[in-house]
Amino acid sequence: MSDMQASVLETKNGFHVSGYEKIDYGFQFISGIFDIANPDLANQYKSWGRVLAVTDLNVFNIYGDEMEAYFKQYGLKLKIHKTKIGEKAKTIDTFLSIVDSMTEFGIYRKEPVLVVGGGLVTDVAGFACAAYRRNTNFIRIPTTVIGLIDASVSIKVAVNYGNYKNRLGAYHAPIMTFLDFNFLKTLPIAQVRNGFAELIKISTCGHLETFDLLDKYCESLIESKFGRKDGTPAAIREVADKINRSGIYEMLKLETPNLHEIGLDRVIAYGHTWSPLHELTPQTPLRHGHAISIDMAYSATLANNRKLITDTEHFRILNLFSRAGLSMDHHQFDEEMLAKGTAAIMKTRDGKLRAAVPSPIGTCTFLNDVSASEMNDALRRHKHLMQEYPRQGEGLEAYVDSSDTGYTENGKEIEATIKTNGVTNGVNGHKFSNEPSKSMGVDSAGLLNRTNGIINHPVEGVVVP
Repeated sequence: MSDMQASVLETKNGFHVSGYEKIDYGFQFISGIFDIANPDLANQYKSWGRVLAVTDLNVFNIYGDEMEAYFKQYGLKLKIHKTKIGEKAKTIDTFLSIVDSMTEFGIYRKEPVLVVGGGLVTDVAGFACAAYRRNTNFIRIPTTVIGLIDASVSIKVAVNYGNYKNRLGAYHAPIMTFLDFNFLKTLPIAQVRNGFAELIKISTCGHLETFDLLDKYCESLIESKFGRKDGTPAAIREVADKINRSGIYEMLKLETPNLHEIGLDRVIAYGHTWSPLHELTPQTPLRHGHAISIDMAYSATLANNRKLITDTEHFRILNLFSRAGLSMDHHQFDEEMLAKGTAAIMKTRDGKLRAAVPSPIGTCTFLNDVSASEMNDALRRHKHLMQEYPRQGEGLEAYVDSSDTGYTENGKEIEATIKTNGVTNGVNGHKFSNEPSKSMGVDSAGLLNRTNGIINHPVEGVVVP
């Protein structure tokens, strides 16, 4: 929630406004958010007597019965907007379908929408809340490693626009975020690995102790789903909980003084200088964690060339990515992509590169004076180094599949439903055209062909009396 304090002064030629907006929101660790023994979530909705929830269909298929039973126990009417979303379906169309559901529900401005899902769902639904009546409350329950560690910390919400990642968005804080790591028990290993990259990001440039723990327990953390897999030794779960709590805390300490990104030198931007192009350029998109891992690995090579990190530290970083099965390279990463990515990010960062790199591990510096020649030299060396690693530096399950684009229901692939006159998404069947959109700047029909149908599959509303 926010609270504005301001003053207005009369000047010779008009008026001057000076003020600041207080941003006030909380995080709560909880075990079993939909356990009827835990009233914390229900208490948020007691005064409203009802709940509009936005969730990923895969999440609903696993936890829907628990959600319905939970709110029924507390006498709260529940309506659920189920969506299917992948990185290339993180679009204004999906955003509008959620807006339509909010309108149909008759949401009040201060009535919080409940958003349950991974970072993609919380990004799009959060943006819908930011735009709806210019400021509608929401409560966030992330269900993936990226959602819990990274997306939950920021107040940024957005959709992609054409081939530009998060080009349309806002800064809009939830009134509460509930952190329940038990969701990881049902998360596919590929998505656990995907989120592991975010912890490497924050620890490499911000917290040496966490990096050391990731390095020591890498395989066990991924295989045990951060200690949530049945039969995991208590010691591994304890380490996982320490890492997760430290990672979130470090992210918050770095992010909260700069929630609106007024300062552009950002430690948590390590891995986010060239990664947007890595993520969306390939015909089949790279998962976010793999895209930023390529960026981080290359950035580490650039830092090593400058003697900002030692050869030993450089090896530790690259070896950790490799052991985790994360990408450090892909075949389309070339000098042309490097130049395009550099030009694009400098527009976002007010004409400077501001590339975050470790100096040494656990601390960060920002590079602005890197020439194209130096970047290309580092890329050639990086490509050469990758020949020494398994798969020449490419990751395991690095590219999105139907579980990311919405065409797998809990591990079982289903056929996308695409209509010639449009498709439906949302509780009220909002229709979108399949025709190429000039405003998108890309061939949206071509995007469908490249990802076997990224426009969202028809969904339906569920009302629990």
